[in-house]
Order: sequence, then structure tokens, then C-alpha cells
Amino acid sequence: MTPKPFSLTSLRLVYVTTCISLAFFALNQSLRAQTTAAEPIVVTAEEVEVPSAYGAPSAFSQSRFAPLTNTYVLPPGEIYSSVIYEDDVVHFRSPDHHWTEECEIGLPYRFNLAFETDIQRYQGDLQASTFSVEGRYAFADWGKIPLNPTIFSEFKVGIGDILHDEGAPTPGKKFGPGGFDKSQPIPDAYELRLLLSEDFFDRIDWALNAFLENEIGGDRGREWGIAQSIVTPIHLFRPAPPAPPDHKNVQTKNVQPVGGTAVPSEDFNVGIECQFRSFSDKGTRGTPYNSFVIGPTAGWKPTRSLRFDVSPLFGVNHKSPVMQLFVVASYLWGPGGPGKEAGGEAPASTRNR
Repeated sequence: MTPKPFSLTSLRLVYVTTCISLAFFALNQSLRAQTTAAEPIVVTAEEVEVPSAYGAPSAFSQSRFAPLTNTYVLPPGEIYSSVIYEDDVVHFRSPDHHWTEECEIGLPYRFNLAFETDIQRYQGDLQASTFSVEGRYAFADWGKIPLNPTIFSEFKVGIGDILHDEGAPTPGKKFGPGGFDKSQPIPDAYELRLLLSEDFFDRIDWALNAFLENEIGGDRGREWGIAQSIVTPIHLFRPAPPAPPDHKNVQTKNVQPVGGTAVPSEDFNVGIECQFRSFSDKGTRGTPYNSFVIGPTAGWKPTRSLRFDVSPLFGVNHKSPVMQLFVVASYLWGPGGPGKEAGGEAPASTRNR
């Protein structure tokens, strides 16, 4: 089967998303260069933790907490970019592959703005399926309100076609001799989420997303559900960094002498994720398609800014997907960090004390 060509509109949206990401990155690099020129040189030890967003622990200051869940907000000036791969294996049909490109910008006063493009491949068809604009707002600085509630809104523009049925797994013969009609355009939709998150006992990080998505055209599909992630950090010890030369006009920060005690870092975490979702359209409101998946999740940060997450999730009944695999590669750009708009955070080495 010949892959479906990208439309001119699809290519423009992908181009716009890429340009926005590069523009904000260039702006942050310019600001950092100006700041460096105006201040004394600062020699800093390798930073494993990301800057804190309004006093939040680093795990909650980087937009995506785990493949299924988002939490809180980014520090102002920070940019989060990621590529998300999703493989859906469902009864009676071929696997469905998605690649999502995401760029989110931290704004002052606990606001975030994001852009997202989804690329889909199914049964030989390749298309840009949707383009989204997202906004996020946290009601207060971290720890001021229990569970740190944050609201999330998204408007999704359909730019591709519906390639398979969105309801319960159905044998192809049920759609007639020609199979499922792939000529129907993806309708526009809006989504609302409530994001809750908390750090319990400095050992357990938890996030819950309640969501509702409504299509505003087509068969007016409606999906609501709950996604939940629980992870715990695994402490890996790194050797203490060496002290720099004591030259004039050189300040030192977070530097320990050679031979110092190893410092624990939280660059690896493991846990469990689950998601319940209920889907219906205008003809099946009374008999929605309900599914539930659950499985392990793991995240690894080889550097302060680069992070990888993976979650293989498995269905619990015949109507659920056989498996949903999520793989996320993300990177943080820009200085962010504590300041007037972003609160401080205790270093990783002091957790669990």
C-alpha cells in the first residue's frame, strides 16, 4: 500500500512547530550569552537536577512526569521538547504507530504554552494527523495547596483522516466488504485536564490526570478517563567533583574538594502506570467502550537536560488493548532556575534525610 502523501497544510504545521521551537531556543541562548557577559565567571559542578518550578521538586518541574501523565508547570524561561512514540496493539487490527513532537515553554506566573504535532502510520498509510495548541496554569506555588492542582486545556486541529475505528476492537468483516472507510477527516476537538501531583515522604512521586476530550464535528466522539503514575527514585552515587583553581574573579558554587564523599543523584526512577478510558460517540452514548491498561514505567536521565522514559502497558480484558508501548525522549533548554518567579529546591543529596 502506498503511503498517504502529506498535504501542504500538514507540512506547514510541522514546519511552524519546528520554527517555534528553534526560535525560543535561540532567544534563550541569546539571553544567557548577555547574562554571562555582564556577570563574573562562575565555575559550577555538574548539575543533575533540573531547575525548580516555584519550589517544586525536579521530578515535577519538567512538564511530563511519565509517559502517561503531566504535572505542574515548567520554570519561567525553560523550554521542554520531546518526541513520544506510541505503539497500540489491539485485537482484530494492525498495530497503530504514533510519533508526537512536543514543545512547551515556561512563562511567568505559573503559565505554560505548548505546541504539538502528531504523525501516524497505520497499515501503510503515513499522515500528519493532528496539530494542537495547549495551555497550562498552576493555581499556586508548590506545596501551598494540597496535591498542587493544575489545569490544562488543549485545542486539537484535525489535519488527517480517521484510519481505523475508535471504538471497541471489531473484526474487519463487520464494516462490510470494503472494510473501514478511511476517507473521513479527523474532526477538531478540545480537551480539558485536571493535573494533581505530590511528593510523599521524599520517596514516592505521584501524579494523576483526569481528562475529558470532545470532538466538535464528525460523529462527536467523547473520551474521558484517568491516568495515574507512581514512581520512586533510585539513588546512584557519583564521585564528588574536583575543586577548580582559585583564580581572581572566579567564584565557586556547589564544588567539593578532590576525594570528597560521593554525592547521591536521582537520575533513575521506576514505578507503575495505569489508565482507564471511556469512549463513545453520538450513537453509542449509552454503551461506551471502556478499557484499562496497567504496567511498569522507568525513567533515566543520563544528563541534567536529557531524559528517556519507557512504559509497556497491558490490557486487563478483551476490550482493552493487548499492549500500549510508550517511549519518550525529552530535552530541557534554557536557564530556568530559582528567582522571583521560581522558588528554590533542596538538592537531591538532601532528600530522604
